[in-house]
Amino acid sequence: MANLKEKYTKELAPQLQEKLGLKNKMMVPKLEKVVINSAFGIVEKDAQKNIVDDLAKLSGQKPMLCKARKSISNFKLREGMIIGAKVTLRGARMYDFVERLVNSALPRIRDFRGVPNRGFDGGGNYTLGLKEHTIFPEMLDTGGGSDWGMDITFVSTARNNAEARELLVALGMPFAGK
Repeated sequence: MANLKEKYTKELAPQLQEKLGLKNKMMVPKLEKVVINSAFGIVEKDAQKNIVDDLAKLSGQKPMLCKARKSISNFKLREGMIIGAKVTLRGARMYDFVERLVNSALPRIRDFRGVPNRGFDGGGNYTLGLKEHTIFPEMLDTGGGSDWGMDITFVSTARNNAEARELLVALGMPFAGK
């Protein structure tokens, strides 16, 4: 099977144009980027390194470390401490990640009935939260560390929630209660 990017340009984009009633093919919504964000909070250096390494293995590129902007004494948090990591995927890596997420990771979730419809922001973007990183096949037994979650944001050129949903459905995203 051809990869998802080729399938989108050859098959899915013309279908979306017809389904949404768009006259210009440049108005057809498409994915701009996928952002994977994991906030792990205050953890030991070894656990932090393991999470960052797993995120790099998952995405195919090195994550950017996110530091605390201000100190909060009740949480024992100091300004400048590393509390999270994020990766922005574009182009071929983005489509590869979306394909792996839809075809192999989401079906591995126990009692999976589809992703929720409430993750749209009104501007054509969708955010999905995952509780465990172990649903991805490349994360099989990553050394007995703790499970950590992530937020995955799909940023698209869609103008509203309906167009964004149609785009994600065309890419294979299984929504709950179609």
